[in-house]
Amino acid sequence: MSQDLFEAARAVRDNAHAPYSGFRVGAAIRSKSGIHVGCNVENASFPEGVCAEGGAITSMVAAGDKEILEVLVYADADTPVAPCGGCRQKLAEFAGPDVKVSLAGPEGIRAVMTVAELLPSSFSLK
Repeated sequence: MSQDLFEAARAVRDNAHAPYSGFRVGAAIRSKSGIHVGCNVENASFPEGVCAEGGAITSMVAAGDKEILEVLVYADADTPVAPCGGCRQKLAEFAGPDVKVSLAGPEGIRAVMTVAELLPSSFSLK
């Protein structure tokens, strides 16, 4: 397990703005330049919120990096919480098909998948 990604995602989850669902998610992405985090930010104008994974990707790109090396998503739920469909496509934009995506909760890693397993036959303009 990537303990540094786990700790970063768990910590940023506490900053989530989830007044409507009460469901807070944190995400941490490793790139060559370091670890980038994001948390979900809900908005009354559904679906204008931001998912944790999208926020972490935005942070990575703002830091000048465009290649994801590893991802960890953290949520306090009974089952592993995988990225939504839109975030799966966003991850595929910046990560190769073999990049590891770990799904975690308070007890640690619950599941590990690759980007290709999360989004088979992803769309690409490349």
